Amino acid sequence: MGILDIIKGQLIDVIEWTDSSANTMVHKYDMNGKEIMMGAQLTVRESQAAIFVNEGQLADVYTPGRYELTTQNMPILTALKSWKFGFNSPFKSDLYFVNTKQFMDRKWGTTNPVMMRDADFGMIRIRAFGSFSFRVKDVATFMKEVFGTSALFTVEGVESQLKSMVVSGLSDAIAQSKIPALDLAANYVELSQFCMQALNAKVEALGLTLSDFNIENISLPEEVEKAIDRRTSMGVVGDLNQYTQFQAAEAMREAATAPNSMAGMGMGMGAGVGMGNMFAQAMGMGMMQQPAQQAAPAQPAAPVAPAGAPCTGCGQVVPAGSKFCPNCGQKQEVPQASFCPECGQQAPAGSKFCPACGTKLG
Repeated sequence: MGILDIIKGQLIDVIEWTDSSANTMVHKYDMNGKEIMMGAQLTVRESQAAIFVNEGQLADVYTPGRYELTTQNMPILTALKSWKFGFNSPFKSDLYFVNTKQFMDRKWGTTNPVMMRDADFGMIRIRAFGSFSFRVKDVATFMKEVFGTSALFTVEGVESQLKSMVVSGLSDAIAQSKIPALDLAANYVELSQFCMQALNAKVEALGLTLSDFNIENISLPEEVEKAIDRRTSMGVVGDLNQYTQFQAAEAMREAATAPNSMAGMGMGMGAGVGMGNMFAQAMGMGMMQQPAQQAAPAQPAAPVAPAGAPCTGCGQVVPAGSKFCPNCGQKQEVPQASFCPECGQQAPAGSKFCPACGTKLG
């Protein structure tokens, strides 16, 4: 091996990175003590970005493509190193590859209940969970604010921060959307889009962006769910009187299917009594609603002799109801009661005027 081969072995002329993991966000290219040859070929694949860092200071950023490294396409690094025009010597610099693909299906959830104000139920606590996807939007901002100069940075390093931002911003997003608690389940898509827009304003400060955000479930407290169930039941029942009649009819039908069962007989008897009471009440209400003029007139009572009336023959007091005098045997004439021709009311025997309406009697 000649001296030229040894020198050439200390230089890097092809630079590229192939990601073999699913969660690596930043990878520092390993120089192995070598220097980069001026004119070396830099290959940046799709969903990647390359950053040159000189002594901890951000230099040039390369998007996907193939580059030949020269002073012309490394203006920032050339200025930082104070290279003269036409510099062709090998140089040392740190090179980072940033993964800009989407990191998908990252789960989030509320560790503790989130308070929100609802128009129907007042202050309530909700729990929610779902998923989100994110990617690096601004490579320079991401380096300055998040990973710095770490040799390796994975999704786990930023995921916890994103989850905290999601949960803290969720209650504000729900409050601003003004969607009632009863309608949350029907508006997951709209609410997810609203939350993603609200959260991106905070996430972009880290050089990231949420490419997708999904709310899979929002659960309400048990007491609120019971109240919703009661409202639903009332809506299904509708008219309570009709529902009571329906239950009585169902009880009779069930009793009829088990005629030899004591329980069935009891249910049938109870239902029959209940139905009988309802029919009696209905008939009573119908009779009460009949006009007064349609009531049947009272039948006149049979005439009887007044108690203690004197005998027409001897003057002896004759017991009430006697047809003959017990003293002299004289037949007794029982005075006939009269009826008012105007109102039909019975008047005592011998009355000249009706005691009910005052009409003169003949």
